Amino acid sequence: MSPGSDLPDLPGLDRRWSRRVTVPGTGEDPPVTWHLLDNAPDLTGEVRGTLLAVHGNPTWSYLWRSLLPAAAAAGWRVVAVDQLGMGFSQRDGRFRRLADRVAELGDLTDHLGLTGPVVTVGHDWGGVVSLGWAVQHPELLAGVVVTNTAVHHDDDSQIPALLRLAGNPSVHGWATSGTRTFLRATLALAHPPLSREVRAAYLAPYDEDRRAVADFVADIPADPGHPSRPALDAVAAGVARLEVPALVLWGPRDPVFQRRYLEDLLRRLPHADVHRFEGAGHLLAEDVDVAGTIIRWLRSTFPAESALPAESAPPAESALPADSALPARPLAAVLDERREDDAPAVVALHPGGTDTVTWRDLATRVRHLALGLHDAGVRPGQRVSLLVTPGVSLTTALFACLRLGAVAVIADQGLGLRGMSRAIRGASPDVVIGIERGLVGARVLSWPGRRVAVSELPPAQARALGVTDTLPGLTARGAELEGAGTDLPPLPGPDDDAAILFTSGSTGPAKGVVYTHRGLAGMRDTLATTYGLGPDSSFVAGFAPFALLGTAMGSLAVVPDMDVTAPATLTAAALAEAVRAGRATAVFTSPAALRNVLATAGELTAEHREALSGVGLFLSAGAPIPPELLARVAEVMPRASARTPYGMTEVLPVTDIDLAEIRRAVADVGTVAGAGGGTCVGRPVPGTEVTILPLDDDGAATGEPTDAPGVTGEILVAAPHLKRTYDRLWATQQASADHPGRHRTGDVGHLDAEGRLWVEGRLSHIVTAPGGVVTPVAVEHAAERVPGVRRAAAVGVGPAGTQQLVVVLETDPAVDRRARAGASLATPGLTRAVRRAVAEACDVPVAAVLRVRELPTDVRHNAKIERGRIGRWAERALAGGRMGEP
Repeated sequence: MSPGSDLPDLPGLDRRWSRRVTVPGTGEDPPVTWHLLDNAPDLTGEVRGTLLAVHGNPTWSYLWRSLLPAAAAAGWRVVAVDQLGMGFSQRDGRFRRLADRVAELGDLTDHLGLTGPVVTVGHDWGGVVSLGWAVQHPELLAGVVVTNTAVHHDDDSQIPALLRLAGNPSVHGWATSGTRTFLRATLALAHPPLSREVRAAYLAPYDEDRRAVADFVADIPADPGHPSRPALDAVAAGVARLEVPALVLWGPRDPVFQRRYLEDLLRRLPHADVHRFEGAGHLLAEDVDVAGTIIRWLRSTFPAESALPAESAPPAESALPADSALPARPLAAVLDERREDDAPAVVALHPGGTDTVTWRDLATRVRHLALGLHDAGVRPGQRVSLLVTPGVSLTTALFACLRLGAVAVIADQGLGLRGMSRAIRGASPDVVIGIERGLVGARVLSWPGRRVAVSELPPAQARALGVTDTLPGLTARGAELEGAGTDLPPLPGPDDDAAILFTSGSTGPAKGVVYTHRGLAGMRDTLATTYGLGPDSSFVAGFAPFALLGTAMGSLAVVPDMDVTAPATLTAAALAEAVRAGRATAVFTSPAALRNVLATAGELTAEHREALSGVGLFLSAGAPIPPELLARVAEVMPRASARTPYGMTEVLPVTDIDLAEIRRAVADVGTVAGAGGGTCVGRPVPGTEVTILPLDDDGAATGEPTDAPGVTGEILVAAPHLKRTYDRLWATQQASADHPGRHRTGDVGHLDAEGRLWVEGRLSHIVTAPGGVVTPVAVEHAAERVPGVRRAAAVGVGPAGTQQLVVVLETDPAVDRRARAGASLATPGLTRAVRRAVAEACDVPVAAVLRVRELPTDVRHNAKIERGRIGRWAERALAGGRMGEP
């Protein structure tokens, strides 16, 4: 082994890692010289194992430059090879096929005397080569890591367009070897674009001889008769037999290795940990922190004190309440219990009238649909996307999936079309059940899954949308099967996955949250206990999740005439009609819905007001709600106890509070009892534990969880109704659960002396100013108390540690109108006065006060201010850019 002294200076690459290794030939084959990067010079102490990293086409070992120092710090050696003919390895003009590359990699590791444990790491076609080595060296193999690769191609489909183009005889030669077109096209797939220096580093080995680049493209086994197809099939079959830990990292924006290849890998490696990096693409290691993710996985999977994978170690002690391990009453149990009950179960109002289904009818429909879906091939564990508006059809479809053990994927339009599409693609459902609008979206946007229509469609339309079945047809088939004595399959287990719900996407791409049957049952039971709901209850669900959970509680759920994906469409009259239709005594909405109900209260008739006077409980969830707004509930529901829970998609509810307690908490601010600002969200609900992970001087949540009052930090939650994991987001799940049994919410807050929780903002939104950490909510509340200010957002501008606090205002439209009219009270001087008043109202230094027409909020709740977006806008505006709107 000799140093690669002729390697040029390249950004991020230590020349000490560069080595040349000559492997003796066998038989008639001459010796070959490999170039590789080896972090052995950086290793001190005991070596945990070796990462054998293999690049694809047309990159080279430079792809893994971030992995070498990160792995050395964790005690792992990295051997990152340049495949023969590639990078700075020997060019001998030989055409190598897949089997040759796997065999020659084995010759190299034999020559190096590589011993276990070895974890292979591969990308692109280097993923296939690395997996081929893994299959052939089980005695050394400890694990596999792959990024955007494939081990199988379906003969019924074409290879990706870019590869077809590169392999076209009229293009192949000049694009791959005659010019650097294929190289440059590959490097252009990085998100964000590579710097000029990094692009030059990737191109450095390919100034002259690029024959291996062309050979790699020519060796893609695109059809059954290709010479390398047997080798690829052998690798694919071997991968399916691997039982070692596996990590699959994926960039969904890859035009080459598309979603179908990820799905195939996961079928072969069902035990693999998976992380999809939204927004990343083919050159994943350039787009995101692949090296850091691999090191975190190694530490999690191979604990330092053991050579065995972490699964072999005893489970960590859980912070969940002791009764969380008790058997869970199935979510659909209520349907068996009330199958002879002719009382209404669901009432859905819509412009065309009212749909009502009794408990008896609902139980029958669910049973028949479950039988029909099973007969159509839906099996436990398969994913079923429900593109159905809340009402009778959605309730029936959801409970049929739960009964079968299929996993319901619920991505609502509240995510916005782009967010919804990303969510569905990420979840990759096997079946899509949708209304016509949803099926059109599935067709146009190529969402995965066999398609089932909610209602019967004309044959031509069904063909155009790719519909194979309908709910009425499947339900009728199920009735026939039941009549013939066919039984449903066994009930799913309490710890089987039941549903994937999605976060609002207000702080980044919406995340899929996986719930087990036990977790959903825990959510149902917690809501029932906290709010006294059950078979004798009837409520209006202006917030979609509660319509489904209400049925599980045995309550009558009434869906008002509104677009439930746009909460602000709920009017006071529509709410009153829904209350009257179900004789409801409880109302569940979101803050945006409440605002519109109050804004349209003038339209209420005497009959409407009489119906609303019978409401005894009002519940607002989904986003923080100001006490002033909550107090106005009495304007339309004079007898209702106004309560607002705090929680998130991952665990709901966490705490609960009523208006009277909010007022007491606000009065306590600044006293020993209150000790701080923010939004008081109450005390933990039964069975739930809240602790705080303190912030350090840099604004990071560190230290040990505490329930001491007055300590600001990240909010941790332990509860029996906590999600199981994030879907295909291994790294996100690890970060959220690094305190066993507790969920890191990403919210910042503190507990007061009375045990109440105060939320002060998001961890990602805190301002690290020179004078210390500033949390946004207290600043925003202070600004919103200034006359003329409707809403405010507090954001940081500048580098961490020296950020300047900027307050961005949305002012009262009435004030704006008077300003335009030239009223003396609303002269331009008032703007200066408002800015001065806002700055004076805050207890911390404010660098600037800016105004926008409307503060942007999340799509689903129309209430969560997008501080990240506003912060980026404020930074541009203060740097002299165009103001515009955020």
